[in-house]
Amino acid sequence: MGTEKISKLMVKFSVPAFIGMFVMAFYNIADTFYIARGVGTLAVAALSIAFPLQLIITAFAAAIGIGGSSIISRRLGAGKLKEANEVFGHVVWLVGLLSIIMVTIALTFLEPILVVFGATEDVLPYAMDYLSIILYGSLFQAFAMSSNNIVRSEGNAKVAMLTMIVSAGLNIILDPIFIFVLDMGVSGAAIATVISQAVGAVWILLYFKTGKSSLSFRWIGLLPDMKVVKEIIGIGSATFVRQVAGSLMFVAVNWMLVVHGGDTAVAIFGIINRIMMFAIMPMFGIVQGMQPIIGYNYGAQLYHRVSDTLKIGILVSSGIATFVWTVTMIFPGAMMSVFSTDPVVIDGGEEAMRWIFLVAPIIGFQMVTGGLYQALGKAKISFILSMSRQLLFLIPLVLILPSYFGLMGVWLAFPLADLMAFLLSLYFVWRDRKQLFQKTPAQARLREAKVNG
Repeated sequence: MGTEKISKLMVKFSVPAFIGMFVMAFYNIADTFYIARGVGTLAVAALSIAFPLQLIITAFAAAIGIGGSSIISRRLGAGKLKEANEVFGHVVWLVGLLSIIMVTIALTFLEPILVVFGATEDVLPYAMDYLSIILYGSLFQAFAMSSNNIVRSEGNAKVAMLTMIVSAGLNIILDPIFIFVLDMGVSGAAIATVISQAVGAVWILLYFKTGKSSLSFRWIGLLPDMKVVKEIIGIGSATFVRQVAGSLMFVAVNWMLVVHGGDTAVAIFGIINRIMMFAIMPMFGIVQGMQPIIGYNYGAQLYHRVSDTLKIGILVSSGIATFVWTVTMIFPGAMMSVFSTDPVVIDGGEEAMRWIFLVAPIIGFQMVTGGLYQALGKAKISFILSMSRQLLFLIPLVLILPSYFGLMGVWLAFPLADLMAFLLSLYFVWRDRKQLFQKTPAQARLREAKVNG
């Protein structure tokens, strides 16, 4: 990583992450399409209401997986395979226990939770039908999500990619069968998802059981080592808080949409959110690809390579964001009509999409900057940047602006939050420009020259 051409390294590290995320994002698009066409607008609104609860449950798995993978990668690097296996056992133990607790609580209090999250009388039955089934699949999803992070910590990005492709690909195939052929509606979509998540969990389980991994399952007993647990949770806490903040953002948006626009507005946001997730996935791939390159070269004092990687990351991600902006500004109605034939949804979605994506070209810079500080080990700045858009800016704006502008205030909150997050990112980069773009020491250049021969 200290000698190969930066562009080649970016492709090597970004492509597997991008493909896996692209397939998952495409599944979300397909799932929404099938439900919208096969069940209707209220069912799409139900998906939007259900999404925050799903985010909260998977937040535990994401946090434990990331925390555990960080420790495991360092243990493996130090040649401590036994300790790495012990941490892996704790990851599986924690994910299993917390998932069971969360799913049990969610199923027990499902109706009041959905009402608090903004479900109306018309939407509630669809949301109940969907989540009462999908929650069981959360157990499989949590295991696959956390284990995939462990796989990446071993350097097997392709295996992690294939896990996502297998699960999402099967879901795309099963959805129309259960929704249209078997005429099971939103419950059919949930069953298809649970089956796909179970297959994904079995797929990655076989990876560990067949000896393809350097790790293996070890029973740690009924009581875990609290020192290991604290270390896992400590590292993964930022991820957990970030994902829960995303859930709170969805709840706030859904509440304001119900008050100022009704169930149709919630459905519109549900569709646009799927499009938004699909659009930003390539940028996530860029960020994931550049982080190990930046971290390695910063540690090696090859600061010119850090600078080059950052510039390429900003250029490519901004190019993608600009392309997304162009498409959404020119074809918003056509994109909405893919998911719905309801003229109210199409017309309302056309206006909402133009507002939500108004400043899309600057999103790439903000995402790359957050990834930059994470790669440099500057946890506080990375945490602030990753939380700024949703928690610091978007939620307050969503709660305040509708009082003055009605439904338009909800849509207007998104570009304003993006602009504020961009300015905050720009401030940190400008403040740290001397450190980020400093010259490479002569001895580091000499080492690089020797390696290159």
